[in-house]
Amino acid sequence: MSGLVTIFGGSGFIGRSLVKRLAAAGYRVRVAVRDPEGALFLKPMGAVGQIELVAANVRDDASVARAVRGADAVVSLVGILAEHGKQTFTAVHAEGPARIARASKAAGAGRLVLVSALGADIAAQSRYARTKAAGEGLVRGAFPNATIVRPSVVFGDEDGFLNRFGAVAEISPLLFVFGGGDGPRFQPVYVGDVAEALFRILQRPETAAQTFELAGPDVLSWRALLQMALRETGRRRPIVPLPWPLVSLMATVGSVLPMPKPLKITRDQIRSLRRDSIIAGYQRTLRDLGIAPTPIATLAPAILSRYRRNLDVPKISVL
Repeated sequence: MSGLVTIFGGSGFIGRSLVKRLAAAGYRVRVAVRDPEGALFLKPMGAVGQIELVAANVRDDASVARAVRGADAVVSLVGILAEHGKQTFTAVHAEGPARIARASKAAGAGRLVLVSALGADIAAQSRYARTKAAGEGLVRGAFPNATIVRPSVVFGDEDGFLNRFGAVAEISPLLFVFGGGDGPRFQPVYVGDVAEALFRILQRPETAAQTFELAGPDVLSWRALLQMALRETGRRRPIVPLPWPLVSLMATVGSVLPMPKPLKITRDQIRSLRRDSIIAGYQRTLRDLGIAPTPIATLAPAILSRYRRNLDVPKISVL
């Protein structure tokens, strides 16, 4: 496949890696975002005129239609972790992707890829997970050949995952294992592997109408991730089990009182955390695309270097 790819949410964490990968392969890339000026940093990733920034709001039919006009393929990366005003889970995860799917079909796009989330389930307690599943169903209804991609938690140099563990280890005298015991389990996937998977999906027509679950090679508990953060930052902190009712209380307090950003958590995020974020084993994975998943331990030292206690240690960037 070649030509023009429209990416909704292309200025986000995964989007940045995908824009760079597509530009390197010679694609023209149209990045549809609410604030094009805030996405100007993407321009140097391609040649002059190769990366186009357009204003689009997934709640608006006309702007979505303009963004997909003439596109050979469309990728939806839109998503939020918490609701704010009109940016609700339903609007962003369900109605938005459905609008993109309808517009992409009407515009004659050959491919549509929806990036959902591991654990998307219409019966889940979490509204995040329920609306992600609803979005999958609406997209498939409007664009039957759409490819669904469900990443686990994604790590990388600018992530909100490992960096959060590092920041908490830096500022908090106690580290809590949510839910007690070893806590929920994760199968973190590297952002570069996710971008490469999306690129290969666009390259391969046979991936149309398929579902992929993207995860790393290792399953790690919340406790193991805290221990990794302490080890890589050279810090000592007590690790204390925190039962779910107390985690909920923390979320309630954080909703009304100022708290450091790394310590903030919403009730819906707690509902999500009560289910492990690991692959189910019955969908296609990175290996079906010929990608060997990157172990988190190989990149954690570089990602967490900025939180090291010895401030003389130079920061390292992950490419």
